[in-house]
Amino acid sequence: MNVLRNNILKIAVVLAVVFGVSSCATPHKKSVDKKIKQPNIIYILADDAGWGDFSCYGQEKFSTPNIDALAESGIRFTDHYAGSSVCAPSRSALLTGQHTGHTPIRGNKEVLPEGQVPIPADTYSLPKMLKQEGYVTGMFGKWGLGYPQSEGAPNAQGFDEFYGYNCQRLAHTYYPLYLRHNGTKVPLPANSEGQMTYTHDMIHEQALSFIDQNKDKPFFMYLPYTIPHAEMVVPQDSLFQAYKEKFPQGKPYVNKANHDPNLTHEDRFYRGAYGDQEYPRAAFATMMHYLDQSVGEVVQKVKDLGLEENTIIIFSSDNGPHKEGGADPYYFKSFGPFKGVKRDLYEGGIRVPMIVSWPKTIAEKTVSDHPSAFWDVLPTVAEIVGVEIAEDKNIDGISFLPTLLGESKNQAQHDYLYWEFHEKGGRRAVRMGDWKAVQYNLKKKKKIEIYNLSDDPSESNNLAKEQPEVVKRAQKIFDEARTVSRAFPFQAESL
Repeated sequence: MNVLRNNILKIAVVLAVVFGVSSCATPHKKSVDKKIKQPNIIYILADDAGWGDFSCYGQEKFSTPNIDALAESGIRFTDHYAGSSVCAPSRSALLTGQHTGHTPIRGNKEVLPEGQVPIPADTYSLPKMLKQEGYVTGMFGKWGLGYPQSEGAPNAQGFDEFYGYNCQRLAHTYYPLYLRHNGTKVPLPANSEGQMTYTHDMIHEQALSFIDQNKDKPFFMYLPYTIPHAEMVVPQDSLFQAYKEKFPQGKPYVNKANHDPNLTHEDRFYRGAYGDQEYPRAAFATMMHYLDQSVGEVVQKVKDLGLEENTIIIFSSDNGPHKEGGADPYYFKSFGPFKGVKRDLYEGGIRVPMIVSWPKTIAEKTVSDHPSAFWDVLPTVAEIVGVEIAEDKNIDGISFLPTLLGESKNQAQHDYLYWEFHEKGGRRAVRMGDWKAVQYNLKKKKKIEIYNLSDDPSESNNLAKEQPEVVKRAQKIFDEARTVSRAFPFQAESL
């Protein structure tokens, strides 16, 4: 029966695509018969894992067999982009369907003692959209889009169930003093006396439980794991010991805050101080193993419950690889064939993996070079579940459902993909087909760089002098691609 339903679903969606429903520029037509059970949607987000940190994307020093298997079961995107090169704005772009020139949260901005600037109450978002369609919505992991009890807290933004870290600064440690469940503190007293309760395991177990509890209802689960974000701290298990033996170890990481007698354990926790790590390379590989294992267990849970053909699983990462806490992306070539790491707007900082699996609907072992970004996820899901998005929602994304269904001839394309970054003097970038424009240090009005990604994916050859018309086009987009944000001003003179 599930196979029949999904075949009907696929035919209905393809018919909608044939009649031109692929762009968010106009309201989406109904693409799915409401009598058909809506597919469950699981979106798994790694934290600071680079494009090259997965063996299906070229990692050679360790393997990620479960994530590789997920890619084999569906489609692997090679030209997918994060919303930003740091956490909060990237996640805001994902959930709102808007790039960083429009999405409400455009940078990392703290609210003490816990949390970040809140996303506004009236924000149209993926969880709100799905909740209105009758989905049960759950979020497990790191939030970063509004302090506890604010209008931007997860439960105020469309999630029925939340478990994890509200604050991305407090998520710097895997052994915190507490997590939060629907806004309420869940104390972890053992962690005040040492590294006892590893929170990745707790978050993961809650996610699996959510699937169990909602197996008979359509559900949306947003699973933003904290791994492999710094700190480079893992349990001292046999796997970690094995990686210590396997890799030549780089420079140990020592955080001075951890040895300051004037700071208490609580002080360090609220500061977001990373833990020391004598073997950071081994720790990173161990964390990637835990991530891969967790993805495998989510997939297996879905299979065990008989939900496989009615569940879409999407896997990605929120930005390029980090180098904080002792991490060594250069040793692992975590950025793949590209240049740049977290906080860069070169490809290594923003190009990320995306894998989508939907058995019997998405063809196995598919690879796509369709240029897409986080803000495309919302309109894609909207088209799948038959939601009409009104023009006044100002969605920047374009549904990539035709690509998922193997109907690339019907796939609408972006005129451009745009990013802005609010640290390091201000940075911005735009991809226009094969052309990429990058401008760093707006405060000092540095010149625009131009690269042709088709023959220079590592952005090694700046063609700005040879391509003045491309420079002009990029400048025009830079001038027009954003709306004014009082919370996140981005004029060069104010940076």
